[in-house]
Amino acid sequence: MNQWHQMTWEEIAQLTQSGMDAALLPVGATEQHGPHLGCGMDTEIADKLSQHVADLTQVALLPTLPYGCSIGHSQNWPGTIALQPKTLIDVVKEIGDWVHISGFKRLFILNSHVSNFAPLRCALEMLRAEHDGFMVAIINSATVSERVKQRHFEDAEDWHANEAETSLMMAVAPDLVRENLLAESDDLDRTTDCVFSHPVNRTSLNGVTGNPSLASKQKGETLFNWMVEDFTQVIEKGLKEQAPLPTPYFKNRQN
Repeated sequence: MNQWHQMTWEEIAQLTQSGMDAALLPVGATEQHGPHLGCGMDTEIADKLSQHVADLTQVALLPTLPYGCSIGHSQNWPGTIALQPKTLIDVVKEIGDWVHISGFKRLFILNSHVSNFAPLRCALEMLRAEHDGFMVAIINSATVSERVKQRHFEDAEDWHANEAETSLMMAVAPDLVRENLLAESDDLDRTTDCVFSHPVNRTSLNGVTGNPSLASKQKGETLFNWMVEDFTQVIEKGLKEQAPLPTPYFKNRQN
């Protein structure tokens, strides 16, 4: 596995010279996940999934970003450490700048927290506008494929710390799970008929949306294997992709 923080600058240069022009940035979050899950759940899944896929594809794996845009979780429960959207935009944009400076032409961003997507998309827009030909993709871990998406949404449309996430942690990070609290951690999805997007303190009694009581290690192992397989396919496809047209971004300027 090509882990960025373990490689020297010469090894990183050799990687791009050998033809591997892609890097992978896992972006998680540190936020409350109900009474039964540790606050690092999102970061844990981003980190574990990226490590498996980087090992299979040999893309350069950047250190996992453990903070995200979690302000929607409110201050009602201790544990959340959130970045403002504009902060996350700047952090990811600047990481991308340096990835490009290091000689990489492709940046895959694995996002494991739903509310990160909008800031990440803004960073993508800025990176591809500033660095002509730099390709950036955002892949959400919970919706990397249709089967993975269906599993996450089984017990709640606005799922959080639900059966799927709890099962995943049972499989890949059991230290984050308080199994003695599963039976009493279930809570309803109260967002089904809402027009507005409400913060979690106004939709959940305990920070959970879904039924973690239905979780099991076996379910988590199956789901995680799907995520590894399907994310690997996305990366492999992206490694071969070229822009449909060679037209330069900047008018009257050639690449």
